[in-house]
Amino acid sequence: MDGVTGKRRKMEAFDALESNVRSYSRSFPAIFSRARGSIMLTEDGRKLIDFLSGAGTLNYGHNNHGIKAAITEYLASDAVVHGLDIATPAKLEFMETFSSVILRERDLEYRFQFTGPTGANGIEAALKLSRKVTGRQNIISFTHGYHGMSLGAIAASGNRFYRRASGVSLSGTTFMPYDRYLGPAVDTADYLRKMLMDESSGVDSPAAILVETVQGEGGINVASKQWLQSIQAIAKNVGALFIVDDIQMGCGRTGEFFSFEFAALSPDIVVLSKSLSGYGLPLSMLLIKEGLDAWRPGEHTGTFRGNNLALVSATAAINLYWRCRTFSQGVHRMGELMRRRLEAIASEHGNSLAVRGRGMALGFDCQTAEIAELTTRKAFEKGLIVERCGPVDQVVKFLPALTIDLEVLNRGLEIFEESLVETLNRPGGA
Repeated sequence: MDGVTGKRRKMEAFDALESNVRSYSRSFPAIFSRARGSIMLTEDGRKLIDFLSGAGTLNYGHNNHGIKAAITEYLASDAVVHGLDIATPAKLEFMETFSSVILRERDLEYRFQFTGPTGANGIEAALKLSRKVTGRQNIISFTHGYHGMSLGAIAASGNRFYRRASGVSLSGTTFMPYDRYLGPAVDTADYLRKMLMDESSGVDSPAAILVETVQGEGGINVASKQWLQSIQAIAKNVGALFIVDDIQMGCGRTGEFFSFEFAALSPDIVVLSKSLSGYGLPLSMLLIKEGLDAWRPGEHTGTFRGNNLALVSATAAINLYWRCRTFSQGVHRMGELMRRRLEAIASEHGNSLAVRGRGMALGFDCQTAEIAELTTRKAFEKGLIVERCGPVDQVVKFLPALTIDLEVLNRGLEIFEESLVETLNRPGGA
């Protein structure tokens, strides 16, 4: 049996055994066996540059050796790995390290709530707590927002494809236009303010306003500093909690550890997940302002709140990368290099193409799903893993590891440009 036949048979086995719901394996039809840094290797020996990073879960790259060393040492010691929410040295060290290195340096003060392992678990807990604290039901969310696949999280997410799949009526959320959703001339924060201040607007007083500072799945839509500050002020004025979903854009993705730092925000609740563990291990938590921690013991629970291995890797990531400003500055520099290169590509190859983003979260708007889909498919064939996002998947989303070296980054961007040019120059063109 030759290599091609063997690969085909293995992929057919996935088709036969795994649910139709799988998606990334369809976009990237290969069996991946190893990974290090920004490179993934397939079973048949192909080497691919990874610009997806586990959908933002691997900010420090695959199998980061510094973080791996901490995990290996912990496992070898027979220390507690799963512990529900019992007290462990690993949990204490993480909380103390996060408090001193991340929070105090930014003049922030929060309590920690470790939720179930996914970002959606964190969103569910944040919404539930907001409703408990305020006694209200309604949540304000925004057009093109995405917060997870569980019922409460998807009720606050805009995409109809995901919402339809829920199979039930999704309620408890009122959608408002995100920054610049109605064009640059319309202040959508002012629109929200008027709707919430008007007793006859038909919008119930909210328990919380839930926002992403950069909408990842929604198309890399970037909110301005002024708009975010206005939204925070509106939440305070109407007695609602201000929640920042920093699941994908936190942990350094936009340059600073939190994506809201540039706007000098102080959210009531911050939801963190994805790259929080630093190694791809499941870990989610809420940061809750002291006076809002209204839970009674055991009132919100879950079996996998005590992922001590992930807490160990998260502590290692903080110690390795966040004890000084050098890493953050490097993310900003690499992000600017990416932006300039992508803007040059957009300018050279089409008037309708556009680039947006912050830090090392960038989107290349191809305007049509067909162009974006064919470009990413060609890129995969040439050795680059890059995915799409946006309302109709028309935006190519760039989330390379924050630790990527310049040579690999440039090669990945070259592959993207080659793939885009081939797509635009195909019979029929754009």
